[in-house]
Amino acid sequence: MKQSESPFLLENRESYQQWREEKLSRYPQGIADIIVEVADPKQLTKDEFTAMYNALERSNMVIYISPFKEADKDIPRRMAAQFGLNRLNNNFMADNDGITELRINSEGEHPKYIPYTNRPINWHTDGYYNSEQIHGLLVHCVRSATEGGDSELMDYEMAYLLLRDQSEDLVAALMEPEAMTIPEGVDSEGKPRGKSIGPVFSINQDGSLHMRYTARKRNIEWKDNSVTQQAVTALSKILDSDSPYIFKGRLEAGMGLVSRNILHKRTGFDSAEHSDRLFYRARYFDAIPKQNS
Repeated sequence: MKQSESPFLLENRESYQQWREEKLSRYPQGIADIIVEVADPKQLTKDEFTAMYNALERSNMVIYISPFKEADKDIPRRMAAQFGLNRLNNNFMADNDGITELRINSEGEHPKYIPYTNRPINWHTDGYYNSEQIHGLLVHCVRSATEGGDSELMDYEMAYLLLRDQSEDLVAALMEPEAMTIPEGVDSEGKPRGKSIGPVFSINQDGSLHMRYTARKRNIEWKDNSVTQQAVTALSKILDSDSPYIFKGRLEAGMGLVSRNILHKRTGFDSAEHSDRLFYRARYFDAIPKQNS
């Protein structure tokens, strides 16, 4: 599909209505509908891959359950490769192989970043501050916390749909090139970077939708006009609602999430001094191909 033909461009109303009808008719009824059991996440069978890919096509995410509970980074790496994800975002907090160990870590710079603590993490897409955006995200659970660490997941296409149902003007505001500004910080290599300025919703070259978002309040600059503020408030209300399109659950050992960098959040978890909760996170610049791309 050409970018100009995308149903997510506001002027393409007819194609959007067709897309919307199909999206809602196929959408999973709950989190159970996006869970697939696999025997070996490193080498999926044809049926397992098809089941996972079908869930991804319906909701941009799929959860797998496997018997593999050992600490093995080949699990997320080889799982991701089967979906065309190879170009890792080797951020400076990741290990040398580009895969990040998410665990309580009091060393060096880690305590400054919430993913390395037991504190809750609000709604966001990964890498929203990157100049080159993250399109693929895989998280694999090695060990869960004793209590807490639950996830909430939402397909960004559904967030777009629900917001557009309210008003096209709200969507237009969040598609503005200067809608959201992230202050100066460090880049993926730990080097200083300038402000990160961009839209919340944007259209990829293949016509698919991309979302860049964080619900954090501090140091986020939104475009200074009333419609942008209204759009931010409306989106926040969607994410904080009891929408049936928000899936809630908890990854246990051997489980993982493969997604097109969907919206997600995490509750806090037990604060035992030596909590051994361990997740692997792999961020990719690649996108999982869509059927119509």
